[in-house]
Amino acid sequence: MTLKRMDNVLIVVDDLEAVKAFFLELGLELEGETTVEGPTVDRLIGLQNVRATLVFLRTPDGHGRIELDKFHTPEPIRIGPEDAPVNALGIRRLMFAVEALDDVVDRLLAHGAELVGEVVQYGNTYRLAYVRGPEGILVALAEQLVESASA
Repeated sequence: MTLKRMDNVLIVVDDLEAVKAFFLELGLELEGETTVEGPTVDRLIGLQNVRATLVFLRTPDGHGRIELDKFHTPEPIRIGPEDAPVNALGIRRLMFAVEALDDVVDRLLAHGAELVGEVVQYGNTYRLAYVRGPEGILVALAEQLVESASA
């Protein structure tokens, strides 16, 4: 048996609409939305009386996916501060390849995101930026400047 692919990354959120709007503004596409509940869900995730709204988003190429979950019951639990620094333990950020980095950053800032540090150029190959979106979600953006020889 071999691994086939990574299907998605789950982000549990409180303000589902704000986080969904942030990722749609970034350029992800809405794949679907549903509510789940019942004994099968309870058994799967090891909680009782689960009721949650799920939003599925995908990258334009169809390969990357994010699942946003808003738990109605039981109440979600916040662990750690929303503005945890990049070196805090755990899953810390999602990275996306973008075109026109400055335009993407400007759109996200206008949508309420914050620039974490500065937009930087890494050698002659990438321009990079970290932004913090709703609920402290860190997103890294990378604009490739030079196509690699193997591409």
